[in-house]
Amino acid sequence: MKLLIKSVALAAALGAASLASAQSWPIYGGDAGNQRYSQAGQITPANVNKLNVKWALQLGSNRSQESTPILVGDTLYVTSSFGPKNVFAVNAKTGEVRWKYSPEMPKGVDQYACCDVNSRGVSYNDGKIFFGRLDAQVTALDAKTGKELWTTKVVDYTQGSVITSPPTLVKNMVITGFGGGEYGVRGAIIALDQATGKEIWRTHTVPVGNEKNADTWKGDSGKTGGGAAWFIGSYDPKLNLVYYGTSNPAPWSAIVRGNDSSDVGKFTNLYTASVVALNPDTGNIVWHYQFTPHDAWDYDGVNELVLADLPIDGKTVPVLMQANRNGFFYVIDRANGKLLSAKQFIDGVNWATGIDLKTGAPIEAANNEKRPRLKKWAKDICPNLIGGKNWMPMSYNPKTGLVYIPTINLCMDLEGIQEEYKRGQFYLGVNFDLSKVGPGGHGGGLKAWDPVKQKQVWFNKDELPFNGGTMTTSTGLVFAGDIKGVFRAMDAKTGKELWKFNTGSGITAAPMTYTLDGKQYLAVVSGRTQSIPAFFGTLGERMVAASPEGGTLFVFALD
Repeated sequence: MKLLIKSVALAAALGAASLASAQSWPIYGGDAGNQRYSQAGQITPANVNKLNVKWALQLGSNRSQESTPILVGDTLYVTSSFGPKNVFAVNAKTGEVRWKYSPEMPKGVDQYACCDVNSRGVSYNDGKIFFGRLDAQVTALDAKTGKELWTTKVVDYTQGSVITSPPTLVKNMVITGFGGGEYGVRGAIIALDQATGKEIWRTHTVPVGNEKNADTWKGDSGKTGGGAAWFIGSYDPKLNLVYYGTSNPAPWSAIVRGNDSSDVGKFTNLYTASVVALNPDTGNIVWHYQFTPHDAWDYDGVNELVLADLPIDGKTVPVLMQANRNGFFYVIDRANGKLLSAKQFIDGVNWATGIDLKTGAPIEAANNEKRPRLKKWAKDICPNLIGGKNWMPMSYNPKTGLVYIPTINLCMDLEGIQEEYKRGQFYLGVNFDLSKVGPGGHGGGLKAWDPVKQKQVWFNKDELPFNGGTMTTSTGLVFAGDIKGVFRAMDAKTGKELWKFNTGSGITAAPMTYTLDGKQYLAVVSGRTQSIPAFFGTLGERMVAASPEGGTLFVFALD
């Protein structure tokens, strides 16, 4: 049964918001380019130590909270995990619930969510709230009342596909991907009509049959080839291009898909582990760049694509940036897909020694030493398949010129095995040991990185991996949480800790900030990850022991 609870007349509240001095965070990444940068100026390095909790909202579920709220008028919209179990509209000043929508989820849906039952939030346009669901549907709600306007099935979730990230809104379209790279789905990006939910176009990210680049797959392996676009998109309105990263190919064992060798040949397995730029009017792929051809390490290319205009060789160039799971930081011309630079952003990367700027291809370790193959172990591969950075978003500060990256420092052993595809079940084809901590013994840390010079500026190490996404401000602050539940403010130039607050449960979600009636607020969702640590043996036990599960939205402001 779908539940809708109203506590006040939100229509009147949204109307009154036009009288307020509101500075919005209207989209998951702060803007369409996912910079996670705010010009709000009230909270500064000098006074951030005076932050206190103003209100908190219990989200109604525990485990793996990954939502970043958005602000529209004077209303915050936020989701919980498990479905989402709840979508909330709350008074951004007080936390008073204006309405709550609780969609019904099919029993057992969590078995099709490889990496937890999360929901990363909602999108807004023209009076409507849009969100993806674990049952692979997209729902539109009336932003004022919470009334359901339409729900559209994107794909059959029982094949192993769930939707956990907010859609990208472009013109009259709701654009979304879905998960399933670990289940052998065939990835796609889909556009729906915002008014009706009807499908406008569907572009598969793995070509088959007579489609262009289908010959990059051995036989008909592309039919179960993965390449799911399960995270968020970016949009450049001037170029009219939508950008999505794609996941690993399926199965992880490369023998099914190609040469099972560093001598990849034609079997690159497009468009997996790639960024694709699409024309949103047609869904056509305008250009692509593949980070990890014939991937055998589960190095998804889905991490957020941050758009900025950077000084490159004396010119201002429109670029997209990604801290890829494979351990390299990429700067790409977002107009044409040309690789401009790529450097290791974490220590110890050894599966490849560098990236060839002429071909764009990785220079893999010699003699297939770090490439797992059928019945052949590759030992001490760095980074781990969880990546030098996972999904937790980085941020970019135009004033400092730096990106702030939540990094991970783990390594692994992998061996390819034969495995038969079975619909709706894991399709991996590997044996693995993922419990190895990388060089230096730390689990990860927050790194400030210069994307033009491609070098580290500062680094705060963390004992454990899988810490939270970041947000940065024009006043020179960076905010991020960790798996122990500690939420911190740091000096953006030096990394010095200036303030902290223990939320009581681990933080992977990225924070946001907004200004309303002259007062700046800071918000973050707390609730430790659960499924990911299960892959890491004794290290995972330490991650789980670091804090209890939870589910709370905390909102802070100065006294």
